Amino acid sequence: MSNVSYFGNANNVVAKKLTFNTYASDGDALQFLYNHSATGAVHDSEERFPPPVCHPGTRQAVVGRITAWYGYLTLPQRRIMWVHAPAGYGRTAVAGTVSKLLEEQEGLDFCPLGATFFFWRSSPERNSPACFIITIAYQLATSIPELKPHIEDAVKQNPMILKKALEAQLVKLIVEPFKALGQYVEEMPNRLIIIDGLDECINSNRESRVAKKYAEGQEKVQVRVLDLIHALQSHQLPLSFLILSRPEPWIKQHIESDLFKESVEIIDLYEVGDHMNDVETYIRAELSRIAATINHPSNDEDVEWPGENTVRDFIVKTNGHMLYASTVLGHIDDPYDDPRSRLNDILNYPKADSDLAHSTPFSSLYQLYRQILQSCPASSHPRIVKVLEDLVETQWLFSGSTSIPRALNILDPLSGRAAGSGVRALRGLHAVLHLPTASLPRPLEWFIHSSFITFLRIPQFSLEFTIDRKKAYRRLLRGCLNTMSTITLQSVCEDHHHFALLTWTFLWWLLWDYEYKPSDDAEYFSMLKKLLESDFEACFFKTFTSHERQFILSRPPGDLYYPGPNNFIVPSSARYVYDSDSLVQQAVSRLHTSGEDVLVSLISQPSPTGGAYSVETFVSHLVGYMVAFTRRAEGVKDWESNKVLQALKKLRREDQKSFDLLADRIKSSRPVYGLSAPNIYKVIDYICQDAVC
Repeated sequence: MSNVSYFGNANNVVAKKLTFNTYASDGDALQFLYNHSATGAVHDSEERFPPPVCHPGTRQAVVGRITAWYGYLTLPQRRIMWVHAPAGYGRTAVAGTVSKLLEEQEGLDFCPLGATFFFWRSSPERNSPACFIITIAYQLATSIPELKPHIEDAVKQNPMILKKALEAQLVKLIVEPFKALGQYVEEMPNRLIIIDGLDECINSNRESRVAKKYAEGQEKVQVRVLDLIHALQSHQLPLSFLILSRPEPWIKQHIESDLFKESVEIIDLYEVGDHMNDVETYIRAELSRIAATINHPSNDEDVEWPGENTVRDFIVKTNGHMLYASTVLGHIDDPYDDPRSRLNDILNYPKADSDLAHSTPFSSLYQLYRQILQSCPASSHPRIVKVLEDLVETQWLFSGSTSIPRALNILDPLSGRAAGSGVRALRGLHAVLHLPTASLPRPLEWFIHSSFITFLRIPQFSLEFTIDRKKAYRRLLRGCLNTMSTITLQSVCEDHHHFALLTWTFLWWLLWDYEYKPSDDAEYFSMLKKLLESDFEACFFKTFTSHERQFILSRPPGDLYYPGPNNFIVPSSARYVYDSDSLVQQAVSRLHTSGEDVLVSLISQPSPTGGAYSVETFVSHLVGYMVAFTRRAEGVKDWESNKVLQALKKLRREDQKSFDLLADRIKSSRPVYGLSAPNIYKVIDYICQDAVC
């Protein structure tokens, strides 16, 4: 081949945060850093818009305590402040208010806000510390002009630092750039770094979320973040750190340990300020706003709604819980119903069962959630449960820019619902869900508060509204398999087809792995038969045309391409079925053979179906294949007989330039469950050196 034809027909290439070069040039080092940052974790990111802030006139005591401790120009004696409170007491709003206050501070010749990072458990980009140091370093480079060239130099000199351990990143991207400023560091004003929602950091490696759910326990990864913060403050840099989280036992124990005790100041948000007064301020302002929208007089024309008695009853019912108040106000502020009757229903709702009343601090909030759900038409309750199951169990598969209506346009046909019925079922739940409106069309995090998801998973509180994750996986997987069975090379795929092709492997793994029981045999084999109805080669080809703009996905299981009992199709707790059932062997063999054939075809003849395809999706599968192969290859014979590797060797011989381009893309791809680098380089070395390394 004399010309560069690799990916030549891929004119709609998608490269989501994929770096095609392995170095950072002089002009793009900061952009290189930005591309690897968790941009949605910053306080003013589009993903978080509108950012939660305290209602005017509330939380003044704690905001005052924080700003007095920070001190602007001078470093506080204790450089770390930990503000903790139970969920629903406005920690994130406090963090947002302090961020806004510092950013808008006048009369200073510097920006006191150095950096922010808002963790969030349902966001794959924000529930892991993988981008924590990178994101902080990028913000420091922009908020401290003197630091920018030194951080850029660190990236240019060693771009691979972005793939190193977080502890190494901290030294190279933050500590050493500060030290490079010399004595000037001692004269620099103090900057504040705000880390909110540490308890929302639950995943040590976002790429391993599906493979092992959480590669480390959330306790371990949260303590690791604390250790990173402590290490950073120990270098005596002009930085202070505000950490906000729930008082989880392991966080509390670590912060109160000897390691931290000399450097941290602790504030219990629940004990600071007058919560009842803050809630009252908020309630009166919001009820006044809602009352102004009522166009017809109350039944008692001599008394204006809501009236002092109603206001006082509402305030007492909140018990100082701001989340309870905001949820009630969101529920009654409904253009399709009368806010007066809705508020009256809540205030007169029977008290929770005495056995449950004291079983959790969220009893009253959970009771409110039940009432909101029960206020929807009874005939829609079963559908509401199924829709909520779908949303809760698939939210991590969608990007932060995907709204609930957009997601349900995909999930409805897979779950067997009529188009649009999912959104209609949720119309009465705007108090607990972010449902975009004409005035607020931007996609937001789907669930206003994680306590609603917790409530849905506790049968003794949610009762008939309890969601079942296995039911969701089962329903959606069957929908994906039904969809795949209709796909041919000539098919025109819609969004739900793409979703099915890109997610069925994850749903299969989640449904069948580890928890497989003999009682599952009938359903397992039923799904296996449905899988075998698919044209695997057509499905593979269409997978590579499924651009991932709206989905956040880890790589496909490498075991997809493994021809044996360890193929992910075979439940790990039921390996015996591979030896005892020819149907299982047939499915595994066909998946392996078809997958290999398509990879070989794409390597040899780019875009064989004549359409543009996603380079990232193709490279993802190729890397997954390499990882699976290198972990199971037993000798030189396996390497020499592997047709995918031989196709890569042929490409290298016939078109070195195209091979180099592909190799660079493979090397710069995201890790597969943290295992890619050594496996990938082993394959590349074999192809280049014509020998197994």
